[in-house]
Amino acid sequence: MGLELARWQFAFVTIFHFFLVPVTIGLGLLVAVMQTLAYRRHDAGWDRLTRFFGRMFLINLAAGVVSGIVLEFEFGLNWSNYSAFVGNIFGAPLALEALIAFFLESTFVGLWIFGRDRLSPRVHLATIWATSAGTILSAYFILVANAWMQHPVGYKVEGGQAVLTDFWAVLGNSTALWSFAHTILAAVSTGAALMLGVSVWRAYRDRGNAERSSLFHRAARFAAAFTLVAVILTAVSGDMQARLMDTQQPMKMASAEALYNTSSGASFSIITIGTLNGSKPVFQIRVPHLLSLIADLSWDGQVQGINQVQAAEAAKYGAGSYTPVTWVTYWSFRLMVGAGIAMIGLGAWALWGLRRRRAWESKWFRRAATFGIALPFLANSTGWIFTEVGRQPWVVYGLLKTSQGVSAVPTADVVFSLVMFVAVYAMIFSADALLMVRAARRELDDVAPVTPVPPGDASDEAARVPSLIY
Repeated sequence: MGLELARWQFAFVTIFHFFLVPVTIGLGLLVAVMQTLAYRRHDAGWDRLTRFFGRMFLINLAAGVVSGIVLEFEFGLNWSNYSAFVGNIFGAPLALEALIAFFLESTFVGLWIFGRDRLSPRVHLATIWATSAGTILSAYFILVANAWMQHPVGYKVEGGQAVLTDFWAVLGNSTALWSFAHTILAAVSTGAALMLGVSVWRAYRDRGNAERSSLFHRAARFAAAFTLVAVILTAVSGDMQARLMDTQQPMKMASAEALYNTSSGASFSIITIGTLNGSKPVFQIRVPHLLSLIADLSWDGQVQGINQVQAAEAAKYGAGSYTPVTWVTYWSFRLMVGAGIAMIGLGAWALWGLRRRRAWESKWFRRAATFGIALPFLANSTGWIFTEVGRQPWVVYGLLKTSQGVSAVPTADVVFSLVMFVAVYAMIFSADALLMVRAARRELDDVAPVTPVPPGDASDEAARVPSLIY
């Protein structure tokens, strides 16, 4: 009971935190690009959009930091045995995340907020790029730690603990590299989809003001392009992850398809109604050979089945079940992929439709763009669930089972803390959502063009840039 409650608690906190992180990373990068356009083109319109979406970035940055702090405490409270086992490995990337990424992010975001009327436009532009780099670096170091749980490298086990032997192998873990690419591209997709939905809604709401409507139309085209390109690249990086998964975690690949027996030229199930093991299918839609193509780019490639992987792992690690909850991995994988495909369609539709300046007058397009904001959140959450649940029963694949990593905390204490976390995070989420809605409704600031001055005249340059209080 204590183990399941500890897992639920960690899952709840992690999924909630991961709702906010992609928005922060994606919006941070997009806002940096917008500010660059404002600076290079001396365009007050892009500057106004930078300020508008910059507020949303700051709201999510603050909420994300608050929600993420709890995770580190949970390692030592509910998962002390796990922390003792991995501490020598995790210490390095997590220390780098705090010392480099977090301080880079927190320092320069302050300069970006308060330095608009004190720094030259060029230096002020550098601060938002440094802030964005900090959020991306932070994600990388966290993903390095998570990738080691998925595919341990650069270690040896001594005295019941994993000891770091090759720091660069851990940093360059192939699982970490592709996971990082997939996560950052998904984050850009998330920020772009949010920007697209808000921009289309505001372009229609402000249609009585030609200037404001035109600016949001510009932002919508900008966001649509980023949405389409980023989602396609996310799918490509996800395909590379799937090939690694087939080699490193064959049980996860088999469970994603609910493939119980090894098959050559394996088909991919788009949907199965009935038993997932295929013994009593009611209705199925399958694409021949697609699973083999996903696994190793081979038309007749062999994909291991759950029964065969279970037998191999039982022989290697001892008696027990090494199969995750199949229906969770099966459906979370399909929800992730389905949401991604829908986002590709939305991005393509938006790019095509926004060639007409009044495309937002179509209620179906407005609805699609608005409800499309939810798609990347669905994809991110189900993708994370698939990644973590599909690894079970291992918390560190092949080295430490989840049941061995949990602390001996009284069940009542775990129940109490879980209830408290749900209540507190509900308040954080409500506050974040309310502030985001208010930011989306807020009017654009009136600003003058960002005009650089000759080098060496920084005081005049700073004086020309209007102040902004966020």
